[in-house]
Amino acid sequence: MLAVPPAAPDQAAAWFAARLAAQTDVADVRAALLLADPGFTLVDSRSLAAWRQGHIPGAVHLPTAMIPVRGARLLGPDRPVVTYCWGPGCDGATRAALALARRGHLVKEMIGGIEYWIREGFPLQVGDEIHERPADPLTAPVAH
Repeated sequence: MLAVPPAAPDQAAAWFAARLAAQTDVADVRAALLLADPGFTLVDSRSLAAWRQGHIPGAVHLPTAMIPVRGARLLGPDRPVVTYCWGPGCDGATRAALALARRGHLVKEMIGGIEYWIREGFPLQVGDEIHERPADPLTAPVAH
């Protein structure tokens, strides 16, 4: 682990600050969505089939390829955006965040994607119904 020494404190602080400026996690997104106005628009960048399989309540469906076509209509120019896709093995949210940033949006990526949203026991919308599963004890605290 120490074959490459740790970064100097100022370098480490800059790195971690940059990560936090570009990323958020599912718990912080969930907490914000419980407010009357979370202060951002949540964007699901997955395919229509994936969206129909289930999405985060309140999210806007905007696949990356549709950002140039529908982005201006669905997203406010001054309202921050948070993107998500399937999970840690998917870079769809990263591609969508990049496309939105290039179009002038303030944007963050929700790390963990919908996989960790579901694993933490947060609600999933399928059609008009809201579904919840118990939290996975490997990813979130569970009540005993």
